[in-house]
Amino acid sequence: MNNKIFDAKKVAEEIKKEVEKAGREAKLKNIGRILKITDGVATLSGLSQVAYNEILLFPKGISGVALNLEEKTVGAIILGDYQHLKEGEEVEATGKVLSVPVGEELIGRVVNALGEPLDGKPKIKAKSFYPIEKIAPGVTLRQPVNTPLQTGIKAIDSMIPIGRGQRELIIGDRQTGKTALVLDTIINQKGKDIVCIYVAIGQKSSRVAQIIDILERYGAIDYTIVVSATAADPVSLQYLAPYAGCAMGEYFLDKGKDAVIFYDDLSKHAWAYRQISLVLRRPSGREAYPGDIFYLHSRLLERACKLADEYGGGSLTAIPIVETQAGDISAYIPTNIISITDGQIYLETDLFNAGVRPAINVGLSVSRVGGAAQTKAMKQVSGKLRLDLAQYRELAAFAQFSSDLDEATKAQIERGARMTEILKQPQFSPMSLGQEVLIIFAGTRGYLDNIPLARIKEFEEKFLEYVQIHYQKLIEKIEEEKALSSQLEEEIQKVIEKFKEGFSENGENKID
Repeated sequence: MNNKIFDAKKVAEEIKKEVEKAGREAKLKNIGRILKITDGVATLSGLSQVAYNEILLFPKGISGVALNLEEKTVGAIILGDYQHLKEGEEVEATGKVLSVPVGEELIGRVVNALGEPLDGKPKIKAKSFYPIEKIAPGVTLRQPVNTPLQTGIKAIDSMIPIGRGQRELIIGDRQTGKTALVLDTIINQKGKDIVCIYVAIGQKSSRVAQIIDILERYGAIDYTIVVSATAADPVSLQYLAPYAGCAMGEYFLDKGKDAVIFYDDLSKHAWAYRQISLVLRRPSGREAYPGDIFYLHSRLLERACKLADEYGGGSLTAIPIVETQAGDISAYIPTNIISITDGQIYLETDLFNAGVRPAINVGLSVSRVGGAAQTKAMKQVSGKLRLDLAQYRELAAFAQFSSDLDEATKAQIERGARMTEILKQPQFSPMSLGQEVLIIFAGTRGYLDNIPLARIKEFEEKFLEYVQIHYQKLIEKIEEEKALSSQLEEEIQKVIEKFKEGFSENGENKID
C-alpha cells in the first residue's frame, strides 16, 4: 500500500461520519391489508398494534379511522371515496389519534367533519388541533349552571330557560320549527361574545346552503362555525361531525369563553352509527341499533358544562335536536336523549298548525335547571306563567263541553288566551331581555285583560315601538339591573297605563 500506515481508529471514525451523513434510519411500520370493503367500512388484517380512533392511511391518499378492534381483524371507517380501494391493498397505521383543527380561525367558516373548508375560501391555518373524542370534565371541575343563555324567544326565556353550560333538547316532528328556534337563538347571540357552532348531520345540501344564507343575511356567520355532513356525504363523516363540532367548542371552553353548539339532528346521527355498526357486524338490539347507542350520545353531551372559575369559568352549552315520528316521544332514541339532557322543548304539530308559533307544548317541555338560569327580572314577571298556561290548556279543552262557567274560570281562560297570543313570535325577530320583561309584565299583571284578543299582537307591536321611542332608558335600566325594584315596577306600570290611554278601541294609537 505504498508504505502508508492506516490508523484503524481514524478509518472507523470516517466511516461513521459518512453513515451519519446518509441519515438512513430504520423505521418500524405497522402495515395491514384490506380483507373486505362494504359501504365505507373496511375490515383489515395485520394491524395488531393499532389503537381505537387511530388514523389509518389507505392507498391513493385516502384516510380512515380504526373503530372495531377484534382478535384477528380491525374494523375501520373510510373518510373519503372508498370505491377506489380494492381488497388486498396495503393499509398503514399512523400512530396518531383523529384530531380536528380548532381555534379562532374557524369562526365564520363552513367546514366538514375533518375541519376542511367547504366554503371555497382559503385553507384554514389552525394553530391548534383537538382530538375528536375526549373524556368529559369531572364533577370537581364544574360549577352549577347559573348564567342565562338568552334565546330572544319569549316562550323559552320565560318558561323553559336555558343556562350557559346546560344541555337542552329540542324535540318534535318534522316541519314543526326546530331549526327555526336554533336560527333565532344564533341570531340573538349577536354582540354577546358567544361563539355558536351549528352541526348539520344528514341534511340536504340545499337546506344547509339555505341556513348558511340566513346566517349571512343576519350577520350571524361572523361568530358562527358551521360543520356540515350532508346526506350526500359518507356515513363515516355524519358519525364524526358532532364530535368534531364539540372539539371545536371545547377550545373556547378551555379559553374561558362561552360557546353554544347545536346538533341538527341526533336522530340522523344515530342512523349513521347504526349503519356503520351493522356493516361491522356488531350485535344489534332494539330497533337494530347497537348496544352502545346510549353511550354514543351520552359521551358527546356530557362534554357540555360550565367550568369552575378556578379552571377558567368557560362554558359549552349543548342544544341537540331530535326528530320524532308522529309525536312519539317515548321512542328509543328520544327517550335516550331525554334522559341525558337537562330538559326538553317539545314542539307539537297540532299547535304549529293552529298558528301557535313557536309551537311549544308547555306541559311536556321542561328545563331541569329552571330559575337558576333566569335573570331575577324575568323570574319576577313570569312567575306562575308556565303553570297558568298548562291549566288554561286543560280548562279550554273542558270549556268546549260546557257553556256554564263561573267567572273565575272565564277570567282564567281569557287571561290564558291572551298570554298564548303574547308568546307567539314570528321567525327571525328575537327580542331583548328588556322587551320580553315589559310585554310579559303587561300580560301577567292583567293589563291586557280588557284588550280584545284579536288586537293583542297589534298592542304588543305598538307598545314596544312606543317604549323604544319614548322610554329607551327604561329598557336599558331593566337590562342593566336585571331585577325589578318596587320603584322600577311603578315606572313600568305608569308607562303601560299611559300607553293604554292612547291605545284607542278603533285601532288607532293617539300617542305619537
